[in-house]
Amino acid sequence: MTAPLLSLSGVTAFYGAIQALKGVDLDVREGEIVTLIGANGAGKSTLMMTICGNPRARNGCIQYDGAEITGLPTHDIMRMRIAQSPEGRRVFPRMSVYENLQMGAQVTGGRDFAELLAQVYALFPRLQERAGQRGGTLSGGEQQMLAIGRALMSRPRLLLLDEPSLGLAPLVVRHIFGAIRALNRETGLTVLLVEQNAFQALRLAHRGYVLVNGAITMAGSGAELLGRPEIRAAYLEGSH
Repeated sequence: MTAPLLSLSGVTAFYGAIQALKGVDLDVREGEIVTLIGANGAGKSTLMMTICGNPRARNGCIQYDGAEITGLPTHDIMRMRIAQSPEGRRVFPRMSVYENLQMGAQVTGGRDFAELLAQVYALFPRLQERAGQRGGTLSGGEQQMLAIGRALMSRPRLLLLDEPSLGLAPLVVRHIFGAIRALNRETGLTVLLVEQNAFQALRLAHRGYVLVNGAITMAGSGAELLGRPEIRAAYLEGSH
């Protein structure tokens, strides 16, 4: 079996004196969608940020494409064809949709800009309709599409998606998850997805991990985890 594209081994991370990650082991193979589920405060977003170098892992090893990236600064990690769509979207509110997408393409130096833009517009036609509109005036769903589109403009090999469904209407959530599935199937994009909507995430993912108080407590295929009674009781009852 080939080595994982992303591998975390024994990773710990702290905010001051508070330990947020407690020896996390996690693998993502090329072409997979892997989801990380857990309650609020479990450490899911911290894990995403630690992969990107902020906060820095205090112990353990993070490898990407066979190279250790544990000690690298964030800007160097982002140049390795890793892109993040962060929790809370964080679009540039005063910039237009088009300008936000231009910012995403900075990592590539603008190479293949027209091709990438066409792909993003095909995935999210609403962004093309809103191209001249300021990012801050978009609806929540449109801002989430823009955050994902901006990440895709860097032509990533690995996309880190943090809570893409947060605060969105069910119809918009289905559209965004459908776009993620299409990207994975049609382009082979590898995705690590952090998501509170465990039902949607596990239906989408090839594999999943459960994070509880900074530690991985369970792992398996999406279908396996969906079928576990303890998962259904903790994360799925009433969620769909």
